[in-house]
Amino acid sequence: MDSRGRGSALLAGRPRLLTLLLVAGLIIAACGGNAGAEPTRDVTIGLGYVPNIQFAPFYVADALGYYKDEGLKVTFRHHTVGEDLFGAIVAGQEDVIFAAGDEALQARSRGVDLVYVAQVWNRYPVGLIVPADSDIQSVADLPGHTVGIPGKFGATYIGLLALLKSAGLTEEDVDIQSIGFTQVPALLDKQVDAVMGYLNNEPLQLEKAGMPVRTIAAADAQPLISNGLVALGDYLNSHPDDVRAVIAATLKGVQYTLDNPEKAVDLSKDYVPGLDTEENAADALAVLQATLPLWQTSGKMGESDPAAWESMAQFLDEIGQLGGPVNVTEAFTNDYLPK
Repeated sequence: MDSRGRGSALLAGRPRLLTLLLVAGLIIAACGGNAGAEPTRDVTIGLGYVPNIQFAPFYVADALGYYKDEGLKVTFRHHTVGEDLFGAIVAGQEDVIFAAGDEALQARSRGVDLVYVAQVWNRYPVGLIVPADSDIQSVADLPGHTVGIPGKFGATYIGLLALLKSAGLTEEDVDIQSIGFTQVPALLDKQVDAVMGYLNNEPLQLEKAGMPVRTIAAADAQPLISNGLVALGDYLNSHPDDVRAVIAATLKGVQYTLDNPEKAVDLSKDYVPGLDTEENAADALAVLQATLPLWQTSGKMGESDPAAWESMAQFLDEIGQLGGPVNVTEAFTNDYLPK
């Protein structure tokens, strides 16, 4: 072939080469071109309390871009004190909520189609708190003593009933006093002999105030499902990929917080007012350090234990906390967890 023929062949091959390069470019863009793209799926996560270091895994997942990596634009909706826990998600103002399994089961027994999709707190966080020098050595020693609780509602009340039941006691055997959320001053001032509180909160405050304490965990008395991610059945059916994405990113935030608690506090400063002071940051780290054992699990992260759910449901029914029959197997699922 002469030079003219070779030139014609090269020119003829150029369109094919350009086409191949264009296809390759499109493939590369499809595979990696979304790394810097803005997320397009809006999800609102309900956090059942004001901004607090105990929500650190969510803040971490947002700050480090875990939600964005899943294609999500997440908004945190912190609840106000006294707000109905599931009111906003039922009203469509939230897509996923961080709530306890016992709370979700109680609401489900009253007709709210809530499904618990991932466990975050693997140990129920409340317990009985007594001064270190108290003669209350076990729950069996409670008769004849006063126990302060915020009121006959919530985790502290459920936890107290679980402890009493484990010792063969009833509410009538103990002088239970509703003291609001004043457990720390009530115990310091000896207004009561013991209080029910969160094991990662009140004991730290009491120790800081100069009162050594002992605790008896409700989780040792009765399997109770603590906080995790919860969604309505309709949302699970219509947005299954969003639920999977929320779970995957949040659990990554949990693991990072477990591995890096000090960094988690730093990352939470943009989300929790007041953490920019040295004292508040130190207090937050102490709370976080006390919370880490409540998140740790020896099993698969996020997974619910069916036997624990059945035991909890039976217990809640026995103490009159369910509004009607409930199918426990429909109240939770492990199907949306990362594979």
